[in-house]
Amino acid sequence: MQGRQAHVTDEQQTFEAALRDAAQNGHERTLDDLQRLVRIPSVSWPAFDPAHVAASADAVAELLRGIGIFDVVEVRRAPIEGGDELGHPAVVARREARAGRPTVLLYAHHDVQPPGNDDDWESAPFEPTLRNGRLYGRGAADDKAGIMAHIGAIRALVAAAEAQGRELDLGIALFIEGEEEWASQSFGNFLRENREVLAADAIIVADSSNWDEQTPALTVALRGAVACNVRVQTLDRASHSGMFGGAVPDAMLAAVRLLDTLWDANGAVAVEGFGSAEMEVPEYDEERLRAETGLLDGVRSVGRGPILSRLWAQPAISITGIDAPDIANASNTLIPAVRVRLSARIAPGQNPEAAYAALAQHLQDHAPFGARVTVEEPGLGQAFQVDTSGWAVAEVRGAMADAWERQPVDIGVGGSIPFIADLVDEFPGAQILVTGVEDPDGRAHSPNESLHLESFRKALLAEALFLARLDRRAG
Repeated sequence: MQGRQAHVTDEQQTFEAALRDAAQNGHERTLDDLQRLVRIPSVSWPAFDPAHVAASADAVAELLRGIGIFDVVEVRRAPIEGGDELGHPAVVARREARAGRPTVLLYAHHDVQPPGNDDDWESAPFEPTLRNGRLYGRGAADDKAGIMAHIGAIRALVAAAEAQGRELDLGIALFIEGEEEWASQSFGNFLRENREVLAADAIIVADSSNWDEQTPALTVALRGAVACNVRVQTLDRASHSGMFGGAVPDAMLAAVRLLDTLWDANGAVAVEGFGSAEMEVPEYDEERLRAETGLLDGVRSVGRGPILSRLWAQPAISITGIDAPDIANASNTLIPAVRVRLSARIAPGQNPEAAYAALAQHLQDHAPFGARVTVEEPGLGQAFQVDTSGWAVAEVRGAMADAWERQPVDIGVGGSIPFIADLVDEFPGAQILVTGVEDPDGRAHSPNESLHLESFRKALLAEALFLARLDRRAG
């Protein structure tokens, strides 16, 4: 029990023993409910049926109502930023604190990424399948397991309190979002419209990862995001490649030359104005990188410095899409225009507006052959760094250490959770904790996404212990 705090009383230890029993006794029920959620194909992207996202929200709301402790459980929607169209449905719940106890807000999301090609899956993406200690399925880890970690922890807390004849005084709110995988477009409006039901002293965002299958992690840094479309045009119409190739620069030639300027010879970002952050990082070698990413033999990693510094504290730019004729429709013509999607990650501490301006300026300055370059449709997300000095961080670290029987690791994450900036703006006094149920082999967003069941069990117990300790904490 490495994380046990000295001030925990004998009475509290007895209660936490009952809590452990309740979490274990409820484990099969929790997994059954998780599998039911995974079977709902709640993809929030515009090309998919939104009725599935609505069904997912209703299913989550029913699970929360079944706990029986909340004053309100509702499915709600808010307008997308800058328009009147409503975003996907989210679920909110709340019970008020009593006896001066704090309130904790638990966040997760019930929408999922598209499954991709079914042939790339070893089992059907929306048919949860148990194999080798893991649960496979789209959303099994990201983030329906986050939802069930919250629900399972609350159920265990309620069951332990009933077994001990004890009243719960902790305030608990939940926000289960329905469009995190589609840029959380109504998030800010939703917070403003539902501020009263979501207000809290501490917030758990259960949408990150652990260090490995045996070691918990608290995410203390997230890179920001800058995305945009880049249109490169050299001709007002397509021309015969045999007749004019060699004298006329086609748009693909110009785009390839332009894109190559974004990186130096080591593959590190070469855009002036993109910065890095200072961050101490744990040991992490290239062998582990290869194992966790599928990097092919003979292919070298890119960038400079320690690998985790490259992933957590340095910028990255990826090309995530190109609009151009595919091979099946290729003709012997010079392509007049090409459109490219760029996705950049920026270091913690960098302003995304400044990074976008630097990227746009770089693209204009490096346009080859006088090509017309248009940068459009920016998407910006704030980076995030946790203040680790607060009481909530100490409590969650202790709970993790006790549940996992191993001290947690502070990690950064190369991905972004831009909406955390909205949480900070709306609830500036709340302490934000970014936790997760995923592990490096979970393959979120990829085929064969899965949840390591033993890690999930420990993550759920850690959250239950955290809630139990808050229930005995002065406000």
